[in-house]
Amino acid sequence: MRVSKEQAARNRERILEAASRLMRERGISGVGVDALAEAAGMTHGSLYSQFGSKERLVEEAVAHAIVAKGREVPDEFALDDYVSEYLSARHRDEPGSGCPFAALSCEMPRQSGGVRERFTAGVRGMIRLLSGRMASTLKPRQREEEALAMAASLVGALVLARAVNDPRLSDDILRATRNRLGE
Repeated sequence: MRVSKEQAARNRERILEAASRLMRERGISGVGVDALAEAAGMTHGSLYSQFGSKERLVEEAVAHAIVAKGREVPDEFALDDYVSEYLSARHRDEPGSGCPFAALSCEMPRQSGGVRERFTAGVRGMIRLLSGRMASTLKPRQREEEALAMAASLVGALVLARAVNDPRLSDDILRATRNRLGE
C-alpha cells in the first residue's frame, strides 16, 4: 500500500523521535532496528525504506536529537538558569528527553564519520550558544575558552552523575558542578 508524501513525512518524524529517544536511553549499540521499529509503531522494512540503513538512521536520529534540544533553549536566557536546568536531577533522570551529548558521547568514537560530523557540529553549536551568553566584557577568544570549559563541565558532570550507583554522590556531582560554574 502506497502512502502519501505527507504520511511518509509524518512516519519519518515519528521514527526519528522514537530513535533519538531510545538511543539516548539505551545507547546506539543498545538499540536494534526491531526495537526502533516497534517504538515507532512501524515495521523494520519501513525503517529501511525511509533511511536505507541503520547507520543512516543513527546519523539522522542524532542530528534530530541535537536540533530538538536546541529548540528548547529560549532565544534569551540567563546562563545560571541554563546551568541549573542542565545539571538538575530531572535532566539526569530522564536521558531519553535529555542532552544527546551526555547520553551519546562515549559511543561517538565507534561511530561512522557522518554520525560524528553531525555530533561535532552540535557540540560546536552548544559552544556558540554558551559563548553568546558570556559576559560582553570578555574578549571573543576568552568567551570561547570559557564556553568550551563550561560545555565540557556540564556534559562531563551529567555523564558522571548518571554513571555512579550512589544517589548521594550523583547529587553531589550535580551540586558541586552547579556551584563551581556559578562562581
